[in-house]
Amino acid sequence: MKTIVRLLTSTAFMMGLAVVISLLTNDYITGVFPDFLGGKENAGLRSNITIILLACMLTITLSRIPYNDLNPVKNSKSVLRATVIGLVVASTIPLIAYFLIRDLEGYSQYAPGLVFIAATPFAASVGPLSLILRGDLEHALRSTIVVYVIALLWIPFIVWATLGKSVDMMTVVITVIEIIGVPLVVSRLLTKVKIDKTYMSIILNVTIAFLVWLSVGSTNFGSAGITVLAVFMAIAALRDIGLGLGTEAVERKMGISWSHRVTDILMVSYKNKGIAIALCGAVMGPLAPLAMVPIAASIVVEVIWVAFMDSVLFSKKRMEKELGREASETSA
Repeated sequence: MKTIVRLLTSTAFMMGLAVVISLLTNDYITGVFPDFLGGKENAGLRSNITIILLACMLTITLSRIPYNDLNPVKNSKSVLRATVIGLVVASTIPLIAYFLIRDLEGYSQYAPGLVFIAATPFAASVGPLSLILRGDLEHALRSTIVVYVIALLWIPFIVWATLGKSVDMMTVVITVIEIIGVPLVVSRLLTKVKIDKTYMSIILNVTIAFLVWLSVGSTNFGSAGITVLAVFMAIAALRDIGLGLGTEAVERKMGISWSHRVTDILMVSYKNKGIAIALCGAVMGPLAPLAMVPIAASIVVEVIWVAFMDSVLFSKKRMEKELGREASETSA
C-alpha cells in the first residue's frame, strides 16, 4: 500500500505512466482511444473537459498559498526576478523556434503549438516542489500568485503577437479567464480550508495524468513522422533541460544560494503544460490534434527532466553537499 501511495504521489512517475498509456492508445497510432473523445469532431469536448479539470486543479493548488507576504511592491526584486525568469526567459526558445519553422513545409501546421508553450507561466506546483527541495518557499509562493496575475495579460499578448488574426482572440481571453482568472479568485476563498497533502497530491497527479492521456492520446502523431517529432523534442530539450542546466550553472557561478537556485530553475524550466493543452484545444479547434504535437513532445521531455531534477540535480546528497559548502563559506 505504501508503494502504491508513493507512486501516486510521484509526479514524474504519473506523467511517465500517462505518456506510455497515451502512446499505446493514441487515436492515430493504435486507434484504441475512445471514439467519443477522439477525432477532430470532438476537439470541443476534449477542450471543455480540460478547461474544467485544469481550473479545479489550479484552484486547489493556488489555495495552498497564504495571504501573507504577497505584496509585490514590498518584494519588488523577488517579483521582478520571477517575472523575467518565469515568463520572458522561459518563453524565448519556443518563440524563436516558432518563427524559424512556421513557414517551413511539413512544420507549419504543428508550429502553433510552440506558441502555447511559450505563453504559459511556470507550473503552480513550483511552490510545493520548492519546499520539498529546500528552495526559497516565500519567493516561490509569492511569485506564483503575481506571475499568474500577469499571465492574464501575458498569454493573450503572446498569442496575438504570434498567431494574430489566425485565431479568435476573444476565445483566447475567455479561456485565460476560465483557467487562470477564476481559480485566482476562488482559491482566495479556500486558503483556510484544510486539505491533506497526500490526498491532494494524489488527486492532482491523477488529474494531470488524465489530462496528459486526453491530449497526447488524441494528438495526430501519424502525420508528423519521426523527423518532425525529433525536431520538436530537441526544441523541448533546449527549453527544459538546456535552460534549466544553464540557469543552474550561471547562478552557481554567481554565488547564488541553493534555495534561490532551486526555485529559479523550477520557474525557468517547469512550464504549466495543462494551460498549454487547454489553450491549444480551445483556440485551435479541429486543428488541435496537429498543433498538440509540440506540446506532447514537450511533455515527454519534461517527464525525463522532472526525473533528472528529482534524482540528480536536486538529490538529497547534492543538496546536503551544497548546503554544507554554503555553511562553511558563511562561517569562514
